Amino acid sequence: MKVTIVGAGAVGASCAEYVAIKNFASEVVLLDIKEGYAEGKAMDLMQTATLNGFDTKISGSTNDYSKTANSDIAVITSGIPRKPGMTREELIGINAGIVKEVSANLIKHSPDVTLIVVSNPMDTMTYLVHKTTGLPKNKIIGMGGALDSARFKFRLSEALECPPSDVDGMVIGGHSDTGMVPLTRLATRNSVPVSAFLDSDRLDQVSEDTKVGGATLTKLLGTSAWYAPGAAVSGLVQAIACDQKKMFPCSALLEGEFGLNDLCIGVPVILGKNGIEKIVEIELNDAEKNKMKESAEGVKKTNGLLDV
Repeated sequence: MKVTIVGAGAVGASCAEYVAIKNFASEVVLLDIKEGYAEGKAMDLMQTATLNGFDTKISGSTNDYSKTANSDIAVITSGIPRKPGMTREELIGINAGIVKEVSANLIKHSPDVTLIVVSNPMDTMTYLVHKTTGLPKNKIIGMGGALDSARFKFRLSEALECPPSDVDGMVIGGHSDTGMVPLTRLATRNSVPVSAFLDSDRLDQVSEDTKVGGATLTKLLGTSAWYAPGAAVSGLVQAIACDQKKMFPCSALLEGEFGLNDLCIGVPVILGKNGIEKIVEIELNDAEKNKMKESAEGVKKTNGLLDV
């Protein structure tokens, strides 16, 4: 199992670390355009192998895509990160060109690769990959909902004053501050609806805190977060690599599901060896349907800025 991660910055390197520590991949290749950067990150990570007990080989390359040949899964984190006050949508002009070039180079050397798109604006970059690569739609996955859901569950556990492992919940919709749809109605604590513990005002606050989770961290850190995004990507990679058939909310190309067409947006999917094995159409109430529709309109508006 060979995994390539393009972009050896904070998110890419964190993803490589988590993949290696989980010890399911034989090889991880880090690639970056900055001279020596990926090689340095790879060497640093390999020097933790005996300390963290993994045997995954991590190597780095400066923009040499031949080193990525025969990758089973490739993660695209390339692009500029958000700066304080910058929206994900403002990144589109720069990152679209980068993602288009990176995906073409990856497929050239690994025609059967499954691509996981992390670059922002993520739903639109995932749509771009669908429109420009010719890969089967199950082989193109946008990472957003897995991260947003992790943040949602953290906020729920905080409100409930309980361990995070007690909590289950999911965020669908667009991966943006206004597009997320945290499904508070379906969230549970050990199978008990969280509404049994928290009133509607507190749940609304949890929902709003989840939506601005990325922006909150950008304000505190001065750049985008990396630990949780890296962990979220590694979870998707493992589900595919190990054929786990796990359910994650991911950005997938919709063709009528949830009443939506011709866009990529976060919905529950089953991930396995074929990438997206199935889109799970859960029953939404009217309020959730309306929020999903608004989110989709926002994503389509951003997609309209693409030159495809």
